[in-house]
Amino acid sequence: MTYWNQLGMSGWDWFAMSIGSVLLWAVFLTSAVLLIRNLTHTSQRPNTLAAPSPEQVLADRFARGEMDEEEYRNRLAVLRTDGSRLTEH
Repeated sequence: MTYWNQLGMSGWDWFAMSIGSVLLWAVFLTSAVLLIRNLTHTSQRPNTLAAPSPEQVLADRFARGEMDEEEYRNRLAVLRTDGSRLTEH
């Protein structure tokens, strides 16, 4: 087989072509993986590991009907105080 220089390929030519092919495929695969990850990744995933705040737990209990409005407001007031009322007793 003759090539552009009419001499054929030497050992270094085969080596360079092999390395070039491997690098080309690595670039293609890396680009594809990064593109797929970027398209499927949502930037604002809900944090399911964090526990709800005490006010949120209280609001949920009120929404389920486990307490009336007066009890909800009293407990919410206690949660929002600085804690000095709790130590006066």
